[in-house]
Amino acid sequence: MKNEFLSALTKEQLLDLIEVYAKNWLALDGVWFQSIEDKLGMDEAMEHDARAWERFTAIEARRIKQFLNLPEYAGLAGLRDALRLRFYANINASEIILDDTSLLYKMKECRVQKARRRKQMSYHPCKPVGIIEYSGFAKVIDPRIKCECLSCYPDIEDQSCSCSWLFTIDEEKANR
Repeated sequence: MKNEFLSALTKEQLLDLIEVYAKNWLALDGVWFQSIEDKLGMDEAMEHDARAWERFTAIEARRIKQFLNLPEYAGLAGLRDALRLRFYANINASEIILDDTSLLYKMKECRVQKARRRKQMSYHPCKPVGIIEYSGFAKVIDPRIKCECLSCYPDIEDQSCSCSWLFTIDEEKANR
């Protein structure tokens, strides 16, 4: 079923709408998290966040993989293309560097941390959930891909970004 109203929008309007949808999605992610955080504390909120991201990231990756018509073993180039289409790719500034053996993904500016700073809240300790999220996303795109966190709150090693992740092909899995 096509939405006639959407069909009448210009390309520019549709691109703007994608940004609105992405911001709305991120707001929903934040408000449910803060609801648990306020009532039950950060540890409980993080536990629920980890479970939600474990499920959501696989769903998101499968849908993007299907949309891009990627093969089962899409490699790092497939991951690069899929990362560019993640919901928050339109609202968080990021950088992707792909070479022959690795993909470096840097979130240059994170809207979540920016919002928490603006609200004078403590930073979101996203590393544990980020590991689940990025590893899970990559494995759906290509089960041979492994993910390593280089820098992510609370373990910031790279001051030039909010977080950074290194993806490589697991040679043991690639040679099977």
